[in-house]
Amino acid sequence: MSNPRIPYQMASDRPALPPPQPGKKLIVHVVVNVEYWPFDQPMPRKLLPGPHGNDKIPDVPNFSWVEYGMRTGFPRIVQALERRGLPASTTINASVIDVYPRAAEVMLKAGWEFMGHGWTQRALQSEPDEAAVIDRCLDRIQRFTGAKVRGWLGAGLSETMETPDVLKSRGVDYVCDWVIDDLPTWMRTRHGPMIAAPYSLDLNDGPLWAGWGMHSDVQYQRVLWTLETFEEELKNNCRVMVLPLHPHLVGVPHRMNWFNRILDLLLQRSDTVFMTGSQIADWYASAEPPPAGL
Repeated sequence: MSNPRIPYQMASDRPALPPPQPGKKLIVHVVVNVEYWPFDQPMPRKLLPGPHGNDKIPDVPNFSWVEYGMRTGFPRIVQALERRGLPASTTINASVIDVYPRAAEVMLKAGWEFMGHGWTQRALQSEPDEAAVIDRCLDRIQRFTGAKVRGWLGAGLSETMETPDVLKSRGVDYVCDWVIDDLPTWMRTRHGPMIAAPYSLDLNDGPLWAGWGMHSDVQYQRVLWTLETFEEELKNNCRVMVLPLHPHLVGVPHRMNWFNRILDLLLQRSDTVFMTGSQIADWYASAEPPPAGL
């Protein structure tokens, strides 16, 4: 099966898009994944395997790994963005609102956009009724924020064959699971076109440190190298750079200093604008309406 949602198109064939602000062709989207890993269930990911390969519940060390992020790493990220007056989006497990209410209040006060990210950190393919889970998430977030949920990222970027159709039918405008381009594009659903917004695996602190165990400065170095490639491409079109973060990964002391350097590096550029997911979706929909027949 070829891509069932998004027609193939080479990036070099895409028409030039007008930048969201004059001269601002590099769009940066900071995405903070704020998750709940239940103490009485298997951990979604492990830093430390169980003794003799025997994993048990409760898994105190791996639960603590993530809990450190919510207690200590999370406020570091919030403060880094607040000091610089930068916007962000949170892909939030909706249960965080009840389990970590103080964190939810801080993000709401900071003006972050709340995107759906499941109820807990559990793949939609594992849910017996994904529509019910999506409805529960969207309802809880909307009741808390007072605003419609416009964006979605699956836990682990997971989808079933029907997920985009369900999301579109509930009024979600964009999804970040499809990591296929450095610009938004339109995707096909049974309920009309939907935006596939850029996301990143290569700059994502999850693969970098939880998956590959790379050096503490690797995210900073990859931003530098990404910018080297983008410099030439920005002459012809816009580019979106997404910085996906997890409080327990980037928020530790030996990595947070490098993330602060990333923000300062990007702020020094004259061609860069920081935007939320919905701002990017609105800009793209205005710049390139969906093609007929999609």
